[in-house]
Amino acid sequence: MKERNVLRELLNDGKPTIGTQVINASPQIVEIIGQTGQFDYVQLSGEYSSWTLPDLDNFARAAELFPSLTAVIKVEDEPRTFITRRALHAGMQGILFSDCSSADDVRECIRAVRPSTPEDGGTNGCSMTRDVGFLITGVGSEAWMQAMRDIVIMLMVEKKEVMGELEEILAMDEVDMVNFGPCDFSVSVGKAFNTTRWCTEAYRAHRDMLELALKYKKRARVEIWNYEQAQEYIDMGIRDFNVGVDLLAIYEYCKQNGGGVRELLSKNG
Repeated sequence: MKERNVLRELLNDGKPTIGTQVINASPQIVEIIGQTGQFDYVQLSGEYSSWTLPDLDNFARAAELFPSLTAVIKVEDEPRTFITRRALHAGMQGILFSDCSSADDVRECIRAVRPSTPEDGGTNGCSMTRDVGFLITGVGSEAWMQAMRDIVIMLMVEKKEVMGELEEILAMDEVDMVNFGPCDFSVSVGKAFNTTRWCTEAYRAHRDMLELALKYKKRARVEIWNYEQAQEYIDMGIRDFNVGVDLLAIYEYCKQNGGGVRELLSKNG
């Protein structure tokens, strides 16, 4: 397993965190992101991605090439426990849980991560996987148990029902960070989602989530597309950001530059 969980260290030290998310599971993308030296973690948005179990191993391996880069995965509701365990066994050090509908759902997410000791009350047991050296080193060790306690647990707040239990969830010590999901929240209140103009309910719920997180001294992450969007949230006290996504970056690059060349050609016969 990677000796340091840099994302955990940043949170423990009260320092800001900056991540980016990818839908392409290629380790080459992870390496490119790592080479920029600008991100603390790279998140595989697994619920949108096409991946195999070996892809998780290779994703984590690529992140481990960079001492200051942590591998995180976003996990959907089913099969939540299976994907969580496989991601942890691959060596990922942060889990972003989506699609929770209640505080009890959140507790089950926490149990899936934490070691199955009497102290921790988790369900995560020993395994012959790469995070512990494939049984050669680390399996069931104190270092492994501590590593599972240090896994960063993040939560998408994206259901009307979860907003109703948010204070109970924020009071859970094991929840490290929350992130609002405007699309699923809009659908949960019966409204179609518009990327450029959120419905009133989603806008208000997002602000309420941020304000409650700050009240409970819980880290709240905001997803933005460019750095200029960060300032209004920094002014609120937010220090955690996830910037951009690979597929949209490729789309915008191709549209701008391909369209630019096409326009030049049309002007020059």
